[in-house]
Amino acid sequence: MDNEGTFLSMVSKKAQEENKMNFQRKTVIDGITLALVSGGLLVVVGGVRAEGQTMLEEVSVTAEKRVEKLQDVPVSVTAFSAGTIVEAGIEDTQDFINLTPNVTLEDAYTVSATHMAIRGVGQLNNADPPAVTIVDGVPQNDQKQFQQELFDIERIEVLRGPQGSAYGRNAIGGAINIVTKGPTNEQEGYVKTGIFNGNGKTVSGAFGGPLIENTLLYRLAGSYKKTDGLIDNTFLGTPVDFYESTDLRAQLKWLATDNFSLDLRYETSDLDGGAVPGTNVTGGGTTEHSNIFINPATNTLGEGEQDMDSFTMKADADFNAGTLTYILGYTDLEEDYVGDGDWSSTASVLQDQDLNMEILSHELRWTSPDNQPFRWIAGGFHQQTDRTIVSIYQNYVSDNDNTAWAVFGQAEYDLTDRLELSGSLRHDRDERKQTSAGLEETFDAWQPKATLTYELTDDNLVYATYGTGFRSGGFNADGTIFRDETLENYEIGSKNTFFNHRLILNAAAYFAQSDDFQIFYLDFSRTGVQVLDNIDEVDIMGGELEFQGLVTDDLQVFGGIGITDTEIKKFEGFSQHVGRHAPNSHRYTLNLGAQYEFSVGTMDGALRFDMERRGTKYWYPDNIEHQKPINLLNARLTLQQGDFQMSFWGKNLGDERYYVEYFDGGNVLNPPGTFEDSGALGQPRSFGVDVRYDF
Repeated sequence: MDNEGTFLSMVSKKAQEENKMNFQRKTVIDGITLALVSGGLLVVVGGVRAEGQTMLEEVSVTAEKRVEKLQDVPVSVTAFSAGTIVEAGIEDTQDFINLTPNVTLEDAYTVSATHMAIRGVGQLNNADPPAVTIVDGVPQNDQKQFQQELFDIERIEVLRGPQGSAYGRNAIGGAINIVTKGPTNEQEGYVKTGIFNGNGKTVSGAFGGPLIENTLLYRLAGSYKKTDGLIDNTFLGTPVDFYESTDLRAQLKWLATDNFSLDLRYETSDLDGGAVPGTNVTGGGTTEHSNIFINPATNTLGEGEQDMDSFTMKADADFNAGTLTYILGYTDLEEDYVGDGDWSSTASVLQDQDLNMEILSHELRWTSPDNQPFRWIAGGFHQQTDRTIVSIYQNYVSDNDNTAWAVFGQAEYDLTDRLELSGSLRHDRDERKQTSAGLEETFDAWQPKATLTYELTDDNLVYATYGTGFRSGGFNADGTIFRDETLENYEIGSKNTFFNHRLILNAAAYFAQSDDFQIFYLDFSRTGVQVLDNIDEVDIMGGELEFQGLVTDDLQVFGGIGITDTEIKKFEGFSQHVGRHAPNSHRYTLNLGAQYEFSVGTMDGALRFDMERRGTKYWYPDNIEHQKPINLLNARLTLQQGDFQMSFWGKNLGDERYYVEYFDGGNVLNPPGTFEDSGALGQPRSFGVDVRYDF
């Protein structure tokens, strides 16, 4: 397990395979499966409990597109298995991000938008993300595709640090790999329902099995969630964060021969909810106001809607010389929202935005066999994106089309039994057009990576990595260009297992240099209002330290700390900001938690606590407006008997108040004092109960 703080939970082999929990305790357990979830990383290992000890043995991940032992992979990976996703109550993207050091995720201004920050690189409104998300092998290269309900999921992996050589453009901060649970030869499924405060209710479920045994398999899954919301508009007397989602997924797997398989997936999603939930804080200026928390009081209740349909096809053909894989992905997305334009209770301007987007992608790659000292992957990628957006405040249509091409290759070679050298190279080319203004621009970059790994012992290794990342540039609504962002990363790390596999301790340190660091702000003097721009040079340095341990056979503890220190080195036109912190990332994250397993009569249970602390975050380059450190405490009590499971849960139990988005009306990029500051509040305390039945 690379640079992730880890959480050790014991689940039976059946629970791992069938997405269930099992807290039965025995003096000797044969074939037990251990799922290591960290403030990020999941590992699935074989283990035994002998003479009062639990032994952690083999760990496997697919961070580098191969199945490899986790402690042998010099990549920072955080992952969650199907069993752990159920056990930890992970139901949306924020749930697993909150458990990952040096990564944060916060809701934004529309029903589908989020702001992610990963190792100092942040999300921008209506722009490419800081980490690429891959769902069943298909990259989701738009911010609007990331926020989704997580149901019937097989595995989630979070890779930190630039992964451009493996995953391409927008993997400048990392990559997130989501694998849905596919069809199997076993007829099985589950149903789950729950209620929570805010008049919330959820229903989800899945079932599948063979249509033709060992040849044609299917799986159907769905999810429904609705809530009235928890954040009140004090002027209208109604919540602003109401939400309703309906998701359906169908999968078909054809095992044509022993050497050829075809996977088909179709998914449709319908989201409706609150949008533009901002509140005026105070007049802009040079005084800090972003820790004055005020509920919205607008005279217009914002509302947004998103409809998304996606289709995926994956074909694998196995040969003696390797495996040929082809992946096709198609997404059709429509979104619109309307809200109060000045965030006040007086009649004034409305703001609205309409977005229509179609994405079609193809990937073809060849993977060599694993059982040889020289291993390699080579392939090509193409993606066509047609995107039309009507900007807020202005009746201005911007058609942005993008044709993306890439070729890539990676290789690993065992120099000795303990020394491995690996390298990879990818070239990405983006041809972007703003057809409404007749503008064209090409952004391209080579993304190399090299890693040297040395195993000190069978349980300890060190590694050194050089890698790069690339986030494409583009056009603002008024036709101005923001430049592409590139990042070079230097990293050293160590992964260690101690005390007869009862303690895992991992550490990493990194230094990165970003050129043309992308930022976002509102400029009411320009057409389109939302502006993407660049800071010429930013240095980023930090590190991670994680631990996971088994204190007793029933008590597991985990923790991790991530530190990110950014410094603006060059900012043309705003030299007064040189030496300050880059905006929109937390200076550190801290994760601590524990899980205790017990039995009550014939019933098994688990009590889990986890705490996340996020350090200071600066909203703008002047570092005036900032979010102070916040603490989020979560708890979960689960009771299980047979296939029936009940969970009582609470999130943000301390009812911490904070902003997830903040606009500074007096920032140096706008005339000071001209506009009001405004912010959008984070989710308050929530609690509920879930019931699940597996069959």
